[in-house]
Amino acid sequence: MMADARPAATLALLAAAMLAAAYGFEHLGGLAPCALCWWQRYAWMAALAPAGAALAAARHAPRAAAALLLVAALAALAGAAIAFFHVGVEQGWWEGTAACGSALGQGLSAEERLRRILAAPVVRCTDIPWSMLGISMAGWNGLVALAGGGLALRAALRQVLGR
Repeated sequence: MMADARPAATLALLAAAMLAAAYGFEHLGGLAPCALCWWQRYAWMAALAPAGAALAAARHAPRAAAALLLVAALAALAGAAIAFFHVGVEQGWWEGTAACGSALGQGLSAEERLRRILAAPVVRCTDIPWSMLGISMAGWNGLVALAGGGLALRAALRQVLGR
């Protein structure tokens, strides 16, 4: 029995597209990411690897493919949670993490701190550098991650339960 490869392919393509968009906004659009933006990227990276592996395993190892799709779905849903947390920080509903402030590190000399400050763009997690239809980039990311992760989770559970 072969697992349905479409959910894994869809989530892998979605993760790759979201990462490409994020890097495009950064390198082509000039929008430097904040700490929470990076965490959202890490979640997409964490979803991409097992989704790709699930796609590769679908034909010959359907149970492994379903388990890998489950892991990918959970990574995407974790990304949605991070994105919605980021939206709350942007809207002032709650405080961001310590990483939302400074990424200078501990134990640096005053000269090294100054050099890092002058070299790094200041990107606050509370800033909304881009929005569409009143929804920030973090909000769109959360909606896409929730939809993609939810659909992949549903497909993975169907495959595991044999439905």
